Amino acid sequence: MPADTTPLPSGLFADDSHTARCAWCQATPLYRNYHDSEWGFPVADERRLFEKICLEGFQAGLSWLTILNKRENFRSAFANFEAEQVACFDQHDVKRLLADAGIVRHAGKIASTINNAQRVIELRREFGSLGAFVWQMEPKAAERPKHITNEVVKAMPSSPASAALSKDLKKRGWSFVGPTTMYAFMQAMGLVNDHFEGCASRKAALAARAAFKPPTIS
Repeated sequence: MPADTTPLPSGLFADDSHTARCAWCQATPLYRNYHDSEWGFPVADERRLFEKICLEGFQAGLSWLTILNKRENFRSAFANFEAEQVACFDQHDVKRLLADAGIVRHAGKIASTINNAQRVIELRREFGSLGAFVWQMEPKAAERPKHITNEVVKAMPSSPASAALSKDLKKRGWSFVGPTTMYAFMQAMGLVNDHFEGCASRKAALAARAAFKPPTIS
């Protein structure tokens, strides 16, 4: 049977198996796997939420693929992003991290990660978990675009929900958590589903969200 030659909508590409995906993940198999199995799927796990906030901060000014390629190095360098351990990092750790070529060696972002780990612990005392705090910021369906396309997402680098999350975190002393950074975090952790219409992972992410029970404030 001849291959389907129907042009895909803007922002999509198809691999050799004719699976349509968001075009931003086209560069490498690692990137495609991240797109297919992680990005846009809901997350409640404390470690993963904290890791993603930190890595989104490190991404500022860089591409996500750069960070993804270094993710395992970041995990090794930052105690697998266990907040209680990172919160105890001292100047010896900072010196070690600044010498680690496997990560992004940015003094301000390293200091921010340690600071934010300390803020996580404070936040847990108030809300019970980072997950409970974050998921209360999930936007309602009526606040979201009806159709998610490449053009819609490009025009939406942040949102009212990500601005509110950013503002609240900054008020609590967090850093590198601007509205655009927080929107990327919300996209990745499944608080919004920005897989484009026609992407094979969009329905899978929607099904995962339907089966997901967000953590609640305790």
